[in-house]
Amino acid sequence: MTSKSLKIEGMTCAACAKAVERVTKKLDGVSETNVNFATEKLNISFDEGIVSVADIQAAIEKAGYKAITDSVSKNLKIEGMTCAACAKAVERAVKKLEGVNEANVNLATEKLSIRFEPTQVRISDIKKAIERAGYKALEEDTAVDEDKVRKDQERQVLWQKFILSAVFTVPLLTISMGHMFGAPFGFHLPDLIDPMLNPFNFALIQLILVLPVIAAGYKFFTIGFKTLFKRSPNMDSLIAIGTSAGFLYGVFAVVQISAGNSDYANHLYFEAAGVIITLITLGKYLESVTKGKTSEAIKKLMGLTPKTAIIIRDGLEKEIPIDEVEVGDLIFVRPGEKMPVDGKVAEGSTSVDESMLTGESIPVEKHPGDPIIGASLNKNGTITYVATRVGKDTALAQIIQLVENAQGSKAPIAKLADIISGYFVPVVIGIALLSALAWYFVGGESAVFALTIFISVLVIACPCALGLATPTAIMVGTGKGAEHGVLIKSGVALETAHRINTIVFDKTGTITEGKPKVTDVVVFGGLSSTEILQLAASAEKGSEHPLGEAIVKDAESKGLGLKKLDAFAAIPGQGIQVVIEGQTILLGNKKLMDESSVPLKEFEEVSDRLAEEGKTPMYIALDRQMAGIIAVADTVKENSRRAIHVLHEMGINVAMITGDNKRTAEAIAKQVGIDRTLAEVLPQDKALEVKKLQEEGWKVAMVGDGINDAPALAQADIGIAIGSGTDVAMESADIVLMRSDLLDVPTAIQLSKNTIKNIKQNLFWAFGYNILGIPVAMGILSLFGGPLLNPVIAAAAMSFSSVSVLLNALRLKDFKPVR
Repeated sequence: MTSKSLKIEGMTCAACAKAVERVTKKLDGVSETNVNFATEKLNISFDEGIVSVADIQAAIEKAGYKAITDSVSKNLKIEGMTCAACAKAVERAVKKLEGVNEANVNLATEKLSIRFEPTQVRISDIKKAIERAGYKALEEDTAVDEDKVRKDQERQVLWQKFILSAVFTVPLLTISMGHMFGAPFGFHLPDLIDPMLNPFNFALIQLILVLPVIAAGYKFFTIGFKTLFKRSPNMDSLIAIGTSAGFLYGVFAVVQISAGNSDYANHLYFEAAGVIITLITLGKYLESVTKGKTSEAIKKLMGLTPKTAIIIRDGLEKEIPIDEVEVGDLIFVRPGEKMPVDGKVAEGSTSVDESMLTGESIPVEKHPGDPIIGASLNKNGTITYVATRVGKDTALAQIIQLVENAQGSKAPIAKLADIISGYFVPVVIGIALLSALAWYFVGGESAVFALTIFISVLVIACPCALGLATPTAIMVGTGKGAEHGVLIKSGVALETAHRINTIVFDKTGTITEGKPKVTDVVVFGGLSSTEILQLAASAEKGSEHPLGEAIVKDAESKGLGLKKLDAFAAIPGQGIQVVIEGQTILLGNKKLMDESSVPLKEFEEVSDRLAEEGKTPMYIALDRQMAGIIAVADTVKENSRRAIHVLHEMGINVAMITGDNKRTAEAIAKQVGIDRTLAEVLPQDKALEVKKLQEEGWKVAMVGDGINDAPALAQADIGIAIGSGTDVAMESADIVLMRSDLLDVPTAIQLSKNTIKNIKQNLFWAFGYNILGIPVAMGILSLFGGPLLNPVIAAAAMSFSSVSVLLNALRLKDFKPVR
């Protein structure tokens, strides 16, 4: 019997879920079927010998829904890409495979992020499809050192190729152009290669000099023509066609000169081919250097992890590679060393610098039982601790993965550039050919003039700038955010955040410290304040609510013994009901008392006064008779008021949502300057309140702890989790604020604004460059008596366009967090 989980698309209500269950239960071989409408998943057990997954999917589709098997996500490193057209070619090749749900290529990181059904397609099939398209797919390097070494080697090879090309191109350019521009300065070519005296020698020496340059740039030709023949031409195709045309015309000219036609000596084009390859190689080198700088943030994060760990086995210390550490290993750490993995202190005490993760500069004291975060720095004590999370499960590894996923994702703003990139190169080849033919046949110009037009159009067109405009800005933006403790999970979140005009804050643990204390115990009746506190603490002993914990801590600090519970019931959003020594005790808010028919009378005046002071009053009733009020206060975080003031300056409305009573909530809101208060909201209704704001036309961000507020975080346009950034917080939010500092909320919004502004600038220049450059290369200036664009200048302009986009993206590195 096989058990499987299928994702069901198209369900809109519980009736849909029942319909899916009915059709699958009718199938022979199906023993059990259950649909969870909330998660939109079907859990099914069946006999594969009788019924297949395909049969189950077909039955569900007949019922009007769609069943998708659990997919696998993976990243592959792609080699051989040079421009946006390459990225689109890889995406096209992979998306054609059956079982591939999603495929996104990031040109800046040279990575393919793919989601596929392992039952329908294998990684080997995906790799083969990519290879057929003319590229190479590799399993992603997990070690930063390996990736750095490979990138450094690529840069070194590019630099060596540039130097080799330049060594031959400089004399080539001097010989080809020197006799025209050097005469006023007294420069003359030797008679042996003077075009007027020895035109054949003049042409032959240029042919000899250009051959090493072409050899150095052989990849432009091998990749360019390969992708052209596979009908997925890229930037290399444009360079290969343009320089090949110039070179072959030059060879034809040499043959004509050898036959006695010396007029061809003035139109060889060898220098154009040489300079184009040299300049574009230099541009590729500069692009590689600049690209490396865009990913510095992720490299810094990856570099935080130590390479080895000292473990204790059989009473002996043993140093092993970090990859070999297993859960349960006992790790020994000396002062000044980094913690290799996450764990829990077993022996010893120390202070630990966790600023790399939390941003808190003050070291945290650690004693037996306390948690340890991998890559944090042991300051002054020697400890041993038990490894609890290793490898990809550590907090730092999760953060790195989150940042990498964000850098590999696409923002909606990139869609136009993606669409254009897919058609760009074939269109440019068509424009170049038509322009050249038009000038030759319609304009009556010479073949040399037409060839100049053809080469210039091919060379000046640059899909690289289009492909790099968005991913580079996202890389720098998300990396800069991670550097300041703001983890943005995707390009979509990064783009959406800049449009937010209303932010809803949860109160407890977000605006306030989340560590409330008992401030008042008001007694009504015969019991003393000590007895009331003792009963309340006994009732709350099993509670995980912050208010309940405050009451228990206060009773324990006063040495009060806790009584045994005979019965316990939690009432969500209201409080608790317990039985102690035969007495029924109610402890909670006004709603609990009203629904339990406990008369409040004059007690409400006391409750209102406490609430107006910013305290949370909790009623306690014995056998449905009021016995007292316990007031608990939660202090406002240091930066809450400042953060909300900054948000107001940015033109953003601020609301607060809480389960507290209205008076307490308004008192807290008044302290920090909040515009709108949503009080007495049950946890399950928070998402509904967010939805109401959205229906009013607001773009809403919800800020909470990422656990209790998960539905509201998911409902909001942007969910922002305050907290450690691990586990549920990472799952439920679009943005995670590692430092639990509310000032990071405006920081995240401002970072989004700056990044989107940068992307728009990049796209403007990338589109603008091509819109202006291609017509000039087509000879539009010549129509009005202006100059014809030289292919050499076209090559320089093309190289600069990519580098300029990258340099503009790097300006985001100057971003400063709001403080």
